[in-house]
Amino acid sequence: MQPGKTAAIRSEGGLGDGRSGRSPGRRDEVLAVLRAASGPLSIAEIARLLGVHPNTVRFHLDVLIDAGQVEQLPVAPTGRGRPPFRFRYRSGMDPCGPRNYLLLAEILTEDLAVRRGGRTRAMEAGREWGRGLLGSLAATEVAATDAVDALSELLAELGFAPEQRTANGELRVGLRNCPFLDLVKTRSQIVCSLHLGLMQGAMSALGSPVAVTRLDPFAEPDLCLAHLAPATADAAREVPSDAQEKEDSR
Repeated sequence: MQPGKTAAIRSEGGLGDGRSGRSPGRRDEVLAVLRAASGPLSIAEIARLLGVHPNTVRFHLDVLIDAGQVEQLPVAPTGRGRPPFRFRYRSGMDPCGPRNYLLLAEILTEDLAVRRGGRTRAMEAGREWGRGLLGSLAATEVAATDAVDALSELLAELGFAPEQRTANGELRVGLRNCPFLDLVKTRSQIVCSLHLGLMQGAMSALGSPVAVTRLDPFAEPDLCLAHLAPATADAAREVPSDAQEKEDSR
């Protein structure tokens, strides 16, 4: 690397530009040095270019290697002692860069919301999702309590904070958290249909004698409520009619 490149690297900011949302740091400079180098560099060479202690470089290299942004290369021995490792930049998108999955979710839910039968499509997508998540646990016979326990465990893993309840002889599952809350604010019909389908698909995969028949969003200010009933041919196939969807979209 040409000596004059170091100042240019620092001024460019490496990964500290708009991609990371933070100011340039020493780790960015280490990565930028390797990116600009014509070949692999040793720790001593990187430290000299940046004017820092080799231990500082070593610390940041360990983090960059773990993140998959830098690779360590063995060097063939040329004399006594162990030769120093050399390092090079690994080309590719930054695996630690900013992500915006909420934007992707907003685009997809918006597309469903404006299409005819969008809620039905969302519910079917949720069912496929639920069947896929619990398909490996499928059984020919499963008790209702075991099925509800499995559903509750799945919902807990997904971040719904479920609570099993019984009211007037009816099984219910209360949900204290919604992982999709940001989307619910604008696309509740799509998101809640997807969630209902998820629970229905999971119970179907288990061969459960009970099915999730209804989901009441915000039955309480901090609680959504899923209703369960004995499974029938139609219990878990209820989908909103076109008339309902039109009414909901108003």
